[in-house]
Amino acid sequence: MGIASAEEALQLLEPRRPRGIWPHAPHPTQQAFLLLDDFQEAFYGGAAGGGKSDALLMAASQFIDHPHYRALILRRTFPELSMPGAIMDRGKDWWAGKGATWNGDEHQLTFASGARIVFAHAQYEDDVRRFAGTEFHAILFDELTRFSERMYRFLFSRLRKNEGDPIPLRMRGASNPGDIGHEWVKSWFVDPGAANRPFIPARLRDNPSVDQVTYLANLQMLHPLERQRLIDGDWDASAVGAFFRREWFTVRDISPMVLTKATRYWDLAATPPNGSNDPDWTVGVKMATADDGRFWILDVRRLRGSPHDVEATILQTAAVDGPGTRVVIEQEPGASGKHLIAYYTRILAGYPIRGEPSVGNKKVRAAPFASQAEAGNVMLVNGPWVGAFLDEAEMFSGEDGIHDDQIDAATGAFKSLLGVAKASQTEYAAQYKAPVVRRGDLVLVGAKYVDRPA
Repeated sequence: MGIASAEEALQLLEPRRPRGIWPHAPHPTQQAFLLLDDFQEAFYGGAAGGGKSDALLMAASQFIDHPHYRALILRRTFPELSMPGAIMDRGKDWWAGKGATWNGDEHQLTFASGARIVFAHAQYEDDVRRFAGTEFHAILFDELTRFSERMYRFLFSRLRKNEGDPIPLRMRGASNPGDIGHEWVKSWFVDPGAANRPFIPARLRDNPSVDQVTYLANLQMLHPLERQRLIDGDWDASAVGAFFRREWFTVRDISPMVLTKATRYWDLAATPPNGSNDPDWTVGVKMATADDGRFWILDVRRLRGSPHDVEATILQTAAVDGPGTRVVIEQEPGASGKHLIAYYTRILAGYPIRGEPSVGNKKVRAAPFASQAEAGNVMLVNGPWVGAFLDEAEMFSGEDGIHDDQIDAATGAFKSLLGVAKASQTEYAAQYKAPVVRRGDLVLVGAKYVDRPA
């Protein structure tokens, strides 16, 4: 059938939408995304500020004039879903009381037709199974790279409609590069060959709704890797080696004879795995300095266990390390952090111990340690822990969702060693209630050797 007029031709370039449902007309890249009804899967995004949330909300609402229409919008965690300015908050601003009723208990908008848009989160791998028994015409992932491929694939089972239903079934995602799902999302949508899964790249310049000058200036403050991903939308910018490279670390079978200021730094995490979560690790990194100024990582202990398991491991490790190794525990803010340090000080009586708060974000804290590694000043004593440590170091990016507990603990131990010079002989004597006698690179406190204070 031919096109009768130019007006009809222009309508073919207009995405489907009920009249007056969107607060602004879609920008060109958003419009391209919304014209993909013939494709079950489609992906939008790239750079920060490209209008991803608006694109997903528009896509979710294209068929709300059908009474039986149902759409699901997902984020990985509830705070990501519900914080001010996030997609659920924006959806309420767009429609609650303006053609739709908001149900705060169910986190859903019900439109005059009876159509519904549901907002939900799936923090753990098996949380997607909560949607078993439900069915949706559209499932939309905000920040798809926060999800695993397994979670994404499972939710295809929730795309379902009755025979003769004219509404297309659609799986839609939007995201910046990076995070735990970067590789599979890149392979699935971005790399050449994904012809049946369109990818609509979007840049900050494609979104006239945002103050581009100010936002771009803020993005310039990011780490170079993040600038490539969030400003340029570069999916090929690799996190591998962004902060650490394997070749920077030298592995030796034994350490030098003279090491000083030995410290075991503990980054605590007391959540055992239960099959539906992927918790962080409790990690204790033992580090010391050598006469040549290099830093030696002597041992790494890590576990996923209950608070009792963690406590038993710290006690056992302190006994193996001996009182010549200072025990430093990351101190959480507030009274609970102080109580935890006080508790460990009591049960580790006879060992030097203190709590140290973590200040600044992970990338800021890791930078000085990374500089020493790059200069060849970080050595590793060979052991069964070395492979996992180097794997984590090479993948470290400081982004949420990627396990970096060994690097956090190593960074803490490094910072603690730099601060040892501030400790005085008087402080040591007071702690051990014993005289302090210098013996070369060590200090004899009572009848035990400990690391050398200033």
